[in-house]
Amino acid sequence: MNERIEQVVTVFGSSRPREGEPEYLLAYEVGRELAKAGFVVCNGGYAGIMEGSARGAKDTGGKTIGIIAEVFESKKANKWIDTTDTAKTLIDRMMELISRGDAYIVLKGGTGTLLEFAAVWEFMNKSLMKKKPIILVGDFWAGVVDTLKEELAWEGLEQCTKYVEVVATASDAVRMIKHRLATGEHPK
Repeated sequence: MNERIEQVVTVFGSSRPREGEPEYLLAYEVGRELAKAGFVVCNGGYAGIMEGSARGAKDTGGKTIGIIAEVFESKKANKWIDTTDTAKTLIDRMMELISRGDAYIVLKGGTGTLLEFAAVWEFMNKSLMKKKPIILVGDFWAGVVDTLKEELAWEGLEQCTKYVEVVATASDAVRMIKHRLATGEHPK
């Protein structure tokens, strides 16, 4: 009997949004759509977008993983996390979140989210990791991505721009991830 290997999608985003706020609701929908598609949701385990995506996954019968860090005051993941792993440092936590993902969804966030997104993109640009889908949902990061794509084109590195896709909705993101994981294709 062949056992299905579960694919993991790491969700990056802010810890600030609270239940009922648009960013939280989008994260919740991302978690729901990922769980409905059979993906395990992995995130930083705390509040905000991390909580929203885990909650959406759990409310849909999905599985969740939270990677927390010893350096933060909160030593406990949110209640919608099934499996909690603790990293010693913030960098260790980021690397664990990256290594767990078969694909990545990036939602609204601050410098921490920017660091995670930039690290994944740069590791792919430098061929330090396997090429995997990076999907940004909504228009929050669109200006950053456009600016970086211009710079990469100027540097003669246009091929690096294909790893990142901006989509409008949670369902668009999951549809794109399913397609890209199934085919290994990146956008042109």
